[in-house]
Amino acid sequence: MTSPSRLPALAGLPLAVGSGLAIPVQGRINGALGARLDDGIAAAAVSFSTGLLVMIVISLVLPRGRAGLAAIIPAVRSRAFPRIYVVAGAIGALFVFAQSFTVGILGVALFTVATVTGQTVSGLLVDRLGIGPAGKKSVTAIRIIGCILTIAAVAWAVSPRFSSGGSGDGAAGLLVPILLPVAAGFLMSFQQAMNGTATLHYGTPIAATLVNFVAGCIVLWAAFAVKLAVAGPANPLPGEWWYYLGGPMGCVFIGLGALLVRSLGVLVTGLGMIAGQLLGSLALDLALPAPGTVVAPATVLGTLLTLGAIILATLPWPRGALRRQRPVR
Repeated sequence: MTSPSRLPALAGLPLAVGSGLAIPVQGRINGALGARLDDGIAAAAVSFSTGLLVMIVISLVLPRGRAGLAAIIPAVRSRAFPRIYVVAGAIGALFVFAQSFTVGILGVALFTVATVTGQTVSGLLVDRLGIGPAGKKSVTAIRIIGCILTIAAVAWAVSPRFSSGGSGDGAAGLLVPILLPVAAGFLMSFQQAMNGTATLHYGTPIAATLVNFVAGCIVLWAAFAVKLAVAGPANPLPGEWWYYLGGPMGCVFIGLGALLVRSLGVLVTGLGMIAGQLLGSLALDLALPAPGTVVAPATVLGTLLTLGAIILATLPWPRGALRRQRPVR
């Protein structure tokens, strides 16, 4: 088995941002598919299934993919890592559930802030516990400030959409719905850590991504079967090819995330993806605006502040300050 090599931060961080660009594209496609099918669970199951097909082809065609495929069962049988890691893809399914069931209540803006809050907080925790392949990383003032700035920046960037989303319920009525995306975001960091550790033992992120899509498909198709029995079938599948690109987009950010957590750690990988998500959303709103979309100055400035928060948390210049801080033991 050949483990993926570590990347320097200056090379890995742009890749994390680039992988985050795929998230809003996937969201736009899956949202359109869900509206076409009139069934969010069916759209998620279709998206995961197309991603699984792509990963099966890649795993069979590429030599590294075949080597990773052969390493999956031996690694799991030998308990090279906790077996629970093979169901990391179920966390992705939970994220889709959260998106399907709460965006209509909370609105896109509040959903985004909730998931980013959960992800940044858990990124600190996962790095501190050393669950990912990068090992333990101390909780320092610089990293905490970077997390706080990221949450504030995302809230600022999406603030123009607050007035257009949600059901208008009071704060008490939003408490329960908002816990689901916070929990989904919180678990995403654990998913990345699990995938990164599995990648280390499989020898390639291709195998880890494949296992993710298998687990996610099992969860989503089981949920769809229950929904089908209760509420009946969705609308017929559309014929347009672009409706089926959501799964391949998922292959990009899951695979790159699994590769990058070893080099960057879970927190910085997540921050990079958040920056890419905001940049991708901004680009979509400019190039292919949805009905009623307005690109406000707060969106642009909040996106730039997010990039600044990542620089604060990752680039070499704060390291002197980090050395002067006493690490958490």
